[in-house]
Amino acid sequence: MSIATLPAPPYYVVCFSSQRTEVEDGYGDVGAAMVELAQQQPGFLGFESARRADGFGIINSYWRDEESIRAWKAVVDHVEAQRRGRADWYTRYEIRVALVERAYGFGAESVQLRSSSL
Repeated sequence: MSIATLPAPPYYVVCFSSQRTEVEDGYGDVGAAMVELAQQQPGFLGFESARRADGFGIINSYWRDEESIRAWKAVVDHVEAQRRGRADWYTRYEIRVALVERAYGFGAESVQLRSSSL
């Protein structure tokens, strides 16, 4: 997993914070399929994901606009994955949707490259 490369704001982020159960039962396969499916959706910009050993995780998905987010929420395979998540894979989750108005960062790799070319 790497940091998503995104366009200049504004865009939206959907933050999915979750606590996993110990049930695997296809979790990894469904997760990979959801990433592939999301990448095909109009308005999808990227995603980032991290999970601790204790099962707590955060997935950030980035979208062009709210209409794209609503459309993704209604995709049939995604609806089924949501159902499985509530039934099998999560003890709790929270979803937060926000408008990103400003974004900035740092990349040591690019600094090293610039420094080495001086």
